[in-house]
Amino acid sequence: MQTADPKADTHSLLEDAQGFIFGTAMCAFALVMLRDLGLVTGQTAGLALLISYMFKLPFGWVFFAVNLPFYWFGYKRMGLKFVLKTFACVALISVFSEVFPHFVSFETLNPVFGAIMLGFMTGAGLMAIFRHGGSLGGIGILALYLQDATKFKAGYVQLAFDACLFAVAAFILPLPQVLYSLLGAVVVNLVIAINHRRDRYIAM
Repeated sequence: MQTADPKADTHSLLEDAQGFIFGTAMCAFALVMLRDLGLVTGQTAGLALLISYMFKLPFGWVFFAVNLPFYWFGYKRMGLKFVLKTFACVALISVFSEVFPHFVSFETLNPVFGAIMLGFMTGAGLMAIFRHGGSLGGIGILALYLQDATKFKAGYVQLAFDACLFAVAAFILPLPQVLYSLLGAVVVNLVIAINHRRDRYIAM
């Protein structure tokens, strides 16, 4: 199997900037749809959404705050450059997710169509962010850190966290919204699983 040329994965500052702006804008727009439908998602974004729903707090501020404890794990696991890129992506999501609703609203948004489309957009956004060596922080960083420390697979840590998150959501949200949320999460993970190929490129 042909491996990627390492030189092909070197990006300029401008290329990283456009990649992060595109990726975070796509994810933020997906979050606008998600919140309009009253759905949740996985990882720290899902945790921030549940907190914002329960306490009527702005999602952007909550998302920024819940990610703060995880930067230390990112620094220990992947270095300062990764942490700075991740911090920038989290900050952009936090800002975009609060600004975008002032420019768009949905008179009609079918929950099944919305869940699928926001899954596609989130997957595409995350792919762009990963491609340029960043992330949206949170549980993914902690999972990799725990994998190094304990050999417990990172994927299982993320799966366990999401299972707990959706279990809590089932007590807060109506069942149809939880099911639509699961549909969106499945689409996101399928997009990443199919397209995030290390044999085609190297990502953090």
